[in-house]
Amino acid sequence: MSDLHSSIESATSARKKWRLPAIAFAILLIAGIAFAATRGGSADPGAADGAPVRGGTLQFALIDYQRSPDPQWGTNYAESLIGNNITDKLTWQDPKTGEITPWLAQSWEYNKDLTEFTFHLRRDVTFSDGSPFNAEAVKANFDQYVHGDPSLGILPNGATLLSGYLETRVVDQYTAVVRFEKPLASFLQASSFTANAQPGFLSPSTLKLSAEQRTDPKKVIGTGPFVYESWEPQAKTVLVKRNGYDWAPPALRHQGEAYLDRIVFNTIPEASVRTGSLVSGTIDATLDVGTTDEKPLSAQGFEILHRGVSGTAIRFDFNSSLFPTNDIAVRKAIQLGWDRQTIQKTILTDSYSVANSILEPSVPGHVDYSGSVLKYDPEQAARILDEAGWATGPDGIRVKDGKKLVVKLLGINNLVVNKPAYESIQQDLRKIGIDLQLTVVPIPDYTAQQAKAKTDWNVVAANRSRNDPAVLNLQYGPQNGNGAYVTKDSTGVDANEVTQVLGRLETTLDPAARTQYAKEAQDLLLDKYALVNPVYNPSQVIAQAPYVHGIVFDAQSRNHFVDTWKSDGK
Repeated sequence: MSDLHSSIESATSARKKWRLPAIAFAILLIAGIAFAATRGGSADPGAADGAPVRGGTLQFALIDYQRSPDPQWGTNYAESLIGNNITDKLTWQDPKTGEITPWLAQSWEYNKDLTEFTFHLRRDVTFSDGSPFNAEAVKANFDQYVHGDPSLGILPNGATLLSGYLETRVVDQYTAVVRFEKPLASFLQASSFTANAQPGFLSPSTLKLSAEQRTDPKKVIGTGPFVYESWEPQAKTVLVKRNGYDWAPPALRHQGEAYLDRIVFNTIPEASVRTGSLVSGTIDATLDVGTTDEKPLSAQGFEILHRGVSGTAIRFDFNSSLFPTNDIAVRKAIQLGWDRQTIQKTILTDSYSVANSILEPSVPGHVDYSGSVLKYDPEQAARILDEAGWATGPDGIRVKDGKKLVVKLLGINNLVVNKPAYESIQQDLRKIGIDLQLTVVPIPDYTAQQAKAKTDWNVVAANRSRNDPAVLNLQYGPQNGNGAYVTKDSTGVDANEVTQVLGRLETTLDPAARTQYAKEAQDLLLDKYALVNPVYNPSQVIAQAPYVHGIVFDAQSRNHFVDTWKSDGK
């Protein structure tokens, strides 16, 4: 399953609400410097020396909208971001080091086999309806998260993240043991997971509700620093501060309740309207900043924040069982046949980077392949194709056994960089005789087509958020995501070897061993079998007014607002 963290699907009503005439937008851009000057100063005596100011409403813009208030269900970026602010996790992952640190669990231990994880919970945490957060709540949440509840219309969401989940045993009120049928080293990181279909804890009263009943945001109860005030589908979600909250992750060093009184998440599909709304002061900050808007906004006094999305790069997953990508020569030629520097210089900004591995650089165990299999070497790519019997046809496209070298790609247009990057690769590959045909569509269309990927598409292009090297096993393990469609029809690929090499990532938490296993996994995917072609490392980019402070990027590059404040106090 790919990471659908920024869908661009939008409703007409939302578009109409935020549409600006072009001339008005131009005027707003010209006015940007004056805006920055007038709004950049501190309106509160405490803000001048950096002391957080309590109160105020943050108007925040997103390209996407929240389709359901249920955080365990959400599969796009808007849903995971909002869900992170109404629910908490057992642990917190340091976004810089990858270290797992306490949150709702004060401490933990695990058995030698990595099949049992014991968590010792805080004793002062409550859901916003007043019910206690305890081991019974952990059990009820994990059971429903993994297995779903057909009688309530709740689908299972955690079968992949919590692979092989057996049960959660309640030892006592504040001790829970989570058990798996086989080693699952990545579960410790999963206990902090903040991306799609996240295991944020919901109140027992919410878990009893049907999927339809959970569309009432007031009934979706978590332990987080904010609670729902309202949810207007396809338009906006409003959160208000949770009174009495005092259990933010210790790593954030935040004491007590959130600083803000309210957050309004506005769905604004068009980049120009998001930018214009920021410049005019209608909103205070926006995610999904267009690459062409970063420098102008920065020049006007807005702050640009960014963090790479930990997990896999945006990449081409090759269908190893479908002609012509069942030929390793084709896969290797595509890896070598496009100029990464062109994409870095002409398409990406400093907020992004060209991929030098399948793993994003912040993921523990990342290895740099830019000097070997992921370098630009069109001559070598051409030789590989020549030696494999791919002859250049009269139109420049290579042919073998009477069949053209046509590679069909399915991608998502959810990130502004995607299509331009793919088009640059398309142009380079044509020079060596490969016809890369692009179908880059919104998430609903992508999802529908992905169901036919095994038989219809040579390449599926996307990324997957997970700040743990075991993301490779989840995405490419033949018994898991099997993103390269490794089967008996995959020429020259040993499915058992792929299963074993990737599976080792789940067998140890020893840092040195995991680093070695991560390298072996990357070697296998990128070099030995060339099952994937990494393109660029996606990033989440925020532009904010100078009076906004303390927006946190976590280890999956989702945002938390418990520490956010506005120096104008409004």
